[in-house]
Amino acid sequence: MKISYNKLWKMLIDKNLKRKDLQEIAGISSASVAKLGKGDNITTDVLLKICIALDCTLEDIMETVKD
Repeated sequence: MKISYNKLWKMLIDKNLKRKDLQEIAGISSASVAKLGKGDNITTDVLLKICIALDCTLEDIMETVKD
């Protein structure tokens, strides 16, 4: 199983935000955004910053999917 951040990308589209906007409002690095884009591992601190910035929960931005 792996983590998918497709829910996050859909939320950004729905809120009319770009990845750069996410980086700025959540206070995360461009490297973290790149890792999210690749589906790589990311720290819970970064995920929580995103949730706070977007006023959502972890379940709203990520899910587990079968390989």
